[in-house]
This record gives sequence, C-alpha cells and structure tokens, in this order.
Amino acid sequence: IVCLPAVRTETPAADRLRSLLATAYGDDWSGRIELRLLAAATPGPKPAATLDDWLRNHFFEAHCRLFHHRPFVWQIWDGLPDGFAALVNYHRLAGPDGEGRRTLESLTHSYLGDWIERQRAGQRQEISGADARLAGALELKTQLEAILTGAPPLDLFIRWKPLHQQPVGWDPDINHGVRLNIRPFLRAELRKGGQGWGKKGAGILRAKPNIRWTKDRGKEPRHLKPKRKGDEPEEYRPKTDFPWFWSCPGEGTQESRTDFPGGLAFDGARWNDLHYTTATKRTARDRIKK
Repeated sequence: IVCLPAVRTETPAADRLRSLLATAYGDDWSGRIELRLLAAATPGPKPAATLDDWLRNHFFEAHCRLFHHRPFVWQIWDGLPDGFAALVNYHRLAGPDGEGRRTLESLTHSYLGDWIERQRAGQRQEISGADARLAGALELKTQLEAILTGAPPLDLFIRWKPLHQQPVGWDPDINHGVRLNIRPFLRAELRKGGQGWGKKGAGILRAKPNIRWTKDRGKEPRHLKPKRKGDEPEEYRPKTDFPWFWSCPGEGTQESRTDFPGGLAFDGARWNDLHYTTATKRTARDRIKK
C-alpha cells in the first residue's frame, strides 16, 4: 500500500518515486530529466506538471492500457483531487490465507483511518477543504467496509464454484482472475465529493478498466457422461449448488440477479454478474455441513 498523500509516518508517493528515480539515474538525475519523463509519460498538449499530478491523474489509466485492462496495481481514491488516494498491490489484495482481507483491512482502518483523523484535526483548526476531505474519506470508508462484508452489489461471485463455496465477504482467490475480483471496487459508489471526478462505472478506482461481466461463450452441461456403460449420468450442475445455470435472467435488474434461486429449466448459460447475500451463502454452507 502506497498512499499518495502523507499518511501515518510514510512520505507521499511522489517523494518516494522521486527518490527511486534519483537512485536509478545516479549522478545524472536532475529536475530537467524529471520533466522529460513526465512529458514522455503523458504525451499530448498538457503533460503532467508534477510526479504527484502524474500519479493521481494519469498513472492508473495508462497502467490499465499497458497490461490489457488486467491491472496489478489498483488506485483506490475518494473522488477528490486533493483527497485520499492509494496504490495497492493487487497480488497482496488477493493474497492467500487471509492476506487479501488483512491488506484491505489495513487500507481501510489504518491508512484511511489515519487520514480521517488528520482531516478531523484540520476541521477543528478550520483548515480550508478539511470538511470536504473528511466527507469524502468517510464515504470511501463506508464503501470499503461494505466490500469487506460482501454486501451486494459489492460481493464476489465465481460462476464455476457451487453456492456453498462462494466467497463470504472479501475473501478473494487470485486464481479467479482480475475480472471477477475487481467487480466490488467498480460497483462501489462515491456519493459525496466525487461528482465531476473519475469516470462513470469506475467505482472507487481512479479509472475504469475495460472489464465486463456479461455472459461468457458456451454452455455448461447438466450431466457428466457415465464412466461405465450402463451407469446413470452424474448430475453435474444441480440447482441447489448452481441455481444460476437454471434459467437465470442474466442481464435483468440487480434485484432479479440477487439470490436467484433457479428456475424450472436448466439452460447452462454462463452469466457472471450475479449477487448472493452472505445469509444465502452461509445457509448453503450449513446445508453441506448437515
């Protein structure tokens, strides 16, 4: 986690990047080279003015394009040009054995929490902009906490896993891929302070990767072929475990795609944008235990 503003005892991201560049260039490093790098990294009539400007407003979108819209660094922010923003290593955010959840909790409660306390102190001192920054940070915290609990539509849904194995809250598996794991962050909403900043559909990320959760090609088979001649075919996608393969509405309203129990007919359609509440997932787990 690298925060763009100074948070906790850490220096701002721009200063850390500048130090890295100075080490890499050695005696050749200068302010002129920094300007040349900024111009090269942001081609066009208005290059980034500073490293902080480039990190805040240009880096993430270029990073998404460079890595074919499967970014491994995510820029999470509160929607304000001078507010909270952090670059988070996706491989840590989706790390195994609870590392992913601990990383998101650290971002939410430690890094963002420190920023919130600083804005409250600024509010008491009547520092200009502290009210807006505090409101934006509190809204971001609300969204991150909702991702941690997995409240729809900020839940994880993995189409090929049975209902009792669906993640409860922020419990990602890096093998599920960026496309599915990034959905809660793109579905979050910045209701305060973020209007006019960011892009539509980007959620709490600085830019929107070109990612969709529509229907994938092909269909799931209902049965597996019998192993031996004369055996009955094995049920492969039963409704109790995979209700979304049974006449799922797919692109309907969010309400119709939340806790969908399955229809009458099996169609095997590979829809990805469904939502299941924590209560439904826990009920399915209890059924398996019994």
